[in-house]
Amino acid sequence: MRKGGRELLSLALIDARNHTLHLFSQFQNALEGVNFEVPQLATVNPPVWELGHVGWFQEWWISRNLQRALGTRCEPDHARLASLEPNADRWWDSGQVAHDTRWSLALPDVGSSRAYLLDTLESTLDLLGKIGNQDESDDALYFYRLCLFHEDMHGEAFAYTAQTLGLPLDKPLRAAFTPPPVAVREPLLIPATVWQMGSAASTGAGFVFDNEKAVHALRVPEFEIDAQPVTWAQYVEFVGDGGYDRQELWHPGGWEWLQIAARGEGRRGPRYVEQISLGSGAVLQTRFGQPVRMQGGQPAMHMTWWEADAWCRWAGRRLPAEVEWEVAAHTAARRGFRWGDVWEWMGTTFRPYPGFAADPYLAYSQPWFGSHKVLRGASFATRARLKHPKYRNFYLPERDDIFCGFRSCSP
Repeated sequence: MRKGGRELLSLALIDARNHTLHLFSQFQNALEGVNFEVPQLATVNPPVWELGHVGWFQEWWISRNLQRALGTRCEPDHARLASLEPNADRWWDSGQVAHDTRWSLALPDVGSSRAYLLDTLESTLDLLGKIGNQDESDDALYFYRLCLFHEDMHGEAFAYTAQTLGLPLDKPLRAAFTPPPVAVREPLLIPATVWQMGSAASTGAGFVFDNEKAVHALRVPEFEIDAQPVTWAQYVEFVGDGGYDRQELWHPGGWEWLQIAARGEGRRGPRYVEQISLGSGAVLQTRFGQPVRMQGGQPAMHMTWWEADAWCRWAGRRLPAEVEWEVAAHTAARRGFRWGDVWEWMGTTFRPYPGFAADPYLAYSQPWFGSHKVLRGASFATRARLKHPKYRNFYLPERDDIFCGFRSCSP
């Protein structure tokens, strides 16, 4: 989809909107009776606000954007056309509407929000259809691709918000959002190489996120990396060996986090875990409001970067660097390197690549450099078209509500 043309993009944008509305219907089934009231948490948005924001973002960057044909050369703050909804910017502009204030906004009702999403999509598709075959350049299609991927990201946000709130999902979604168990394979030895890190932003290269630019060579020594993310069976061994009580295994910041979490939650395992049987290795984890016995071969998930780092220290290993993960994803798939079941914490702090320049959506990467950790891969809730071995996800190290796990490296 990074190179998707006009017709493919049109179908994908319709699919993304249908997926958004289907996910939102899960919230509607569970929360409409309480007027969609949800706790004010730093890790989620009010569901009705998130729904409107998806439509606003698309309208802001496409139908209201007089410079949309310029692609990355678009001026971020140029004057926009008026919105279909007079209050749109006051309600849904995430750059101007502080997170904590989103619970107190007098938002339109669900019917009006759905109508806004229908109208904005119709406008988007109409403008996309007017692009001639000879004009299907990366610049001309840049914002259509950006808005598609943005909506896919919010689709996953709806999924982890449902998990955070303990909302039930319909049977097909529950099945789709369950990572399969895998047989643990021996770690893979990856030979030393010089790797071209980053994505090319040249003519015809397709869509590239700004934090992937620019291409630069890195010398990578030989290393060993797990063939798959760490499983529940492997993680339970760490818990059974007193991993949550041994300060020497933890980064100082992680130990500090753990003391706070232990006082508040009695933390002795990843988030949502209700019970760990050290004898049998069984793990009971709440998934979308229901306690589920996790299988030993499933990837362990919903742990912070701190917990992932502590497990690696306990095992005498370490979290992989971004470049190591990327080399393995590109070169070792036929040897059994498996990714895409859970997001994977890297040992790397989120920083710009050499030559970085922010794209028009200024708030996407630049504000988070230096404070966030990188995750690579994808999860079961990530749309297939968003999955890419160059893609860089990023969250604060204490986040554990997302569908995240990890794998380890040596030396």
